[in-house]
Amino acid sequence: MAVFFHSTATKLHHLCRHLRLHIRTFVDAKVKWIRDPYLDKAVQREKNLKSLLSLKTLIISHPSKTLPISTISPQKPHLNLPITATKFFQNYPSVFQIFQPSKPLSLPHVKLTLQALSLHRQETQILSSLSNKIDLAERLAKLLMLTKAQKLPLYVIEKLKFDLGLPHNYILTLLPDFPEYFHICDMGIKDSNGYEVFGLELVSWRDDLSVSAMEKRAMNMNFGSKRGMRIGFPMNFPRGFDLEKKVRNWVDEWQNLPYISPYEDVFHLAPNSDQAEKWTVGVIHELLHLMVGKKAEKDSVFCLGDYLGFNKRFKKALVHHPGIFYISNKIRTQTVVLREVYMKDVLVEKHPLMGMRYRKRLKKLKKMRRIVEQHEIYCYCRKFNYAVEQTEPVVE
Repeated sequence: MAVFFHSTATKLHHLCRHLRLHIRTFVDAKVKWIRDPYLDKAVQREKNLKSLLSLKTLIISHPSKTLPISTISPQKPHLNLPITATKFFQNYPSVFQIFQPSKPLSLPHVKLTLQALSLHRQETQILSSLSNKIDLAERLAKLLMLTKAQKLPLYVIEKLKFDLGLPHNYILTLLPDFPEYFHICDMGIKDSNGYEVFGLELVSWRDDLSVSAMEKRAMNMNFGSKRGMRIGFPMNFPRGFDLEKKVRNWVDEWQNLPYISPYEDVFHLAPNSDQAEKWTVGVIHELLHLMVGKKAEKDSVFCLGDYLGFNKRFKKALVHHPGIFYISNKIRTQTVVLREVYMKDVLVEKHPLMGMRYRKRLKKLKKMRRIVEQHEIYCYCRKFNYAVEQTEPVVE
């Protein structure tokens, strides 16, 4: 009799496991969003940085290394400038210098400061180094390997270009060095204007790159790398965050499901099943690991997800798993951040390009701090009628 009950219980256990692979058991409970000030700060560091780099590239690519401000102003929407071009330049005096050419009746021009030119040379040196090019090529190849056809339209890559750390002209400066990796292809579709859509295709599958960050982590912890292992995602929550008990129980069971590599194609799984959701989370997790800052704009992530056929599954995965991903609302957009790679607001392992980006931000902050200190000293002296000569403050 005991054998019968044991056999029946075992069968029920396997049946439940089988059902979890094909049905969704997510509890009917709202997972609240809690602000994380540390990760918001990490995102805030790059405020206006994308616009700043675009302007820098625009100016440096001109033969004279200068441009009339009047030619930049019409490009404000394309450059995503939050204010007028002139005010933007004035807000970054350590990067841009407005000047009046000696030629009569000339319009005001803008050029890069000596500090900015020095940083640009250092950035160019990093981007052109062999080690960086290999790193870029491998991460770009892994991105293509996340797709079933091993190719992506160029417009999708363009959306992820900044977060991937690709140079603005990567098609000319990076791809020719890796003909065994990539080639430009016709996607076989047309855009809304009727033009052919071109893409980037992987020449051949690379087994050496098909190991995910989660699998590497399991191997480093001596868990092995057997297919279908029960690997759980690292989870961190901000102070004050607490999952409801029923949600926490579901997450614990969900974490115990087999881990399926994001480089496997398992679209045959029922899209609303728990197992399919764990695979979806794995795809987003790997995608963010390919980014230099382990984060990306939400619109870019969703653009890739829509192209791959995930539709709303990316959104559900982000909502259901706030311990794995954080969505920041800073810098006039929404940014998806991978929690595990940050210690408070600092990246645990910093890519060389992130170091350059932080240096640019720090130079601006130092300039701002000096201006604020000068203004405070001036106000203090005025209050007590001390004689002082004010240097005109620059509004940041």
